[in-house]
Amino acid sequence: MGWVTTSTADLWHHYGRARATSDRTVPETFYWTWGQNGGPGAEVLGDLTGRCVGDLGAGAARHAAHLVVHHQPARVVAVDASPAQHAMATGLYAHLAPRLRIVQSGAVPHLRAVTGTYEVLYSVFGALDFTDPRELLPAAAAALKPGGRLMYSTLAHYPSGMPAQPDAVAVDIPAKTPDGEATTMRRWVLQEHVWTKLLDEAGFTNITIDVLPATTGPRTADTLLVSADRPSRRRLHMPPAS
Repeated sequence: MGWVTTSTADLWHHYGRARATSDRTVPETFYWTWGQNGGPGAEVLGDLTGRCVGDLGAGAARHAAHLVVHHQPARVVAVDASPAQHAMATGLYAHLAPRLRIVQSGAVPHLRAVTGTYEVLYSVFGALDFTDPRELLPAAAAALKPGGRLMYSTLAHYPSGMPAQPDAVAVDIPAKTPDGEATTMRRWVLQEHVWTKLLDEAGFTNITIDVLPATTGPRTADTLLVSADRPSRRRLHMPPAS
């Protein structure tokens, strides 16, 4: 999934592993919701034909593979910092190259290295949840071509029902090391006005945030579906690399 922001070993080692052993297909559907069983699909990204698309925190690259097979982009780059997720994605979908490129990298360093490359960037509970948005959003704006679009889904509140944060702060959530030991990782669950402020400060315009209600099932939480554009002419400010 996203860029792990702790110094702990690969905290995504176990994620999706059971599914990968039994389901190696390219998904027929694309969902933004937390439950992955409802809401709008890939059509909200617009016409992807011939476009360069980036998936930030792609995990096993199932969403990216769907776009490659069903939406005719020129290329989808599936970016994830986790060695385990990169290996899983490669094992599942390497056959979709060269239109699918699977990259092991943190989202921020990748974006900083590809200024003005992408026409569309998206994330489905990926890097936007697990990377400091004050670093990621300016990098995303700079990596988009003028007029490009960023779209992502993120939690509208914590799965426990606790409200999202009223400021750009992360909380520690449970995680496991590859050896199964308990640890934590940082996650950003922010209120709508916080996302709007951060996107505006990063130079984005046409910011819209829709709340997608929770669907029935074991994973129940409302989803924020966030969309923003890089303007065609406005000069973007990039903070210095840390």
